[in-house]
Amino acid sequence: MLDRYRSQGTKELHQSNPAERYSNESRNNRNANVYESITYSGSKGPMSKRTIVAGAVALVMALVGGASLTGQSSYRAPRTADGKPDLQGIWQVLNTAEYNVQTHLAKLGVPPGLGVVEGEKIPYQAAALAQRDKNREAGDDADPTQKCFFPGVPRIMYIPSPFRIIQAEDFVQMFFEFGHHTRLIYTNGVPHHEDIPFWMGDPRGHWEGETFVVVSKNFFDDNWLDRSGNWHSGALEIVERFTRTGPDHIEYEVTLTDPNVYTEPWKMSMTLYRRVESNARLLENECFALRVYERGDFDKYRKPVPPEYQP
Repeated sequence: MLDRYRSQGTKELHQSNPAERYSNESRNNRNANVYESITYSGSKGPMSKRTIVAGAVALVMALVGGASLTGQSSYRAPRTADGKPDLQGIWQVLNTAEYNVQTHLAKLGVPPGLGVVEGEKIPYQAAALAQRDKNREAGDDADPTQKCFFPGVPRIMYIPSPFRIIQAEDFVQMFFEFGHHTRLIYTNGVPHHEDIPFWMGDPRGHWEGETFVVVSKNFFDDNWLDRSGNWHSGALEIVERFTRTGPDHIEYEVTLTDPNVYTEPWKMSMTLYRRVESNARLLENECFALRVYERGDFDKYRKPVPPEYQP
């Protein structure tokens, strides 16, 4: 909860606590007296004392609330042995993006949920939107994940199962409980593979201050972003940003670019929560496409291996 207040400043906290609001108002009044004789003249004329006081108080409150002037958390994560921010641990989302990355109502087997798409709209091209609607109408029968194919990225990040992050000097590795999938993210500058598709993409990572940035490309075609048929093509490229905002929180942002499907890049963001139970661990979670096997038509969902990749 404190992290939420830090990220939003202290306004909500003061509104919910009359005693603290009164204390801060009194302190602000005293600060106003200190600035009573201050004036500032610049090229555009004098700045009012009220403006100066308001700016000073805003600065103090931002610092007290643990937020920077840009609205980002000022939290500095613990360091690994090589001096990088420590992202290690078991993490999990607490949202319903796996069902639909956009805001959605409840239906049979699906809980309601707020969207994680910034602006709430995915900028589909017209033909791609029509394909999304076809996917949605087909439902689970057409969802690659329901047939035990890899969920892809970013979808694997918000499937509601825990995953573990392990860091080394030259790579960051993520182990997912769902299907025992893994992501090996090299951080030593090795280039991307050329023209080799991957279900989970081909990721490369680097650090920008407190943020771990991962660039992935070379995806398989026609994977889905959720169980509602939102999708991408093999031209997808994504940029993920992992930023520790507190001891038990990572802010996760991902920008998706796909000129075959979207009219422009777009972004999703969400919080990853640390599993803090004393017995937290990853369990076995094998995928079994029960309904497909029951119908006996599993083979028709297998993707053929292109000749150039056959042994």
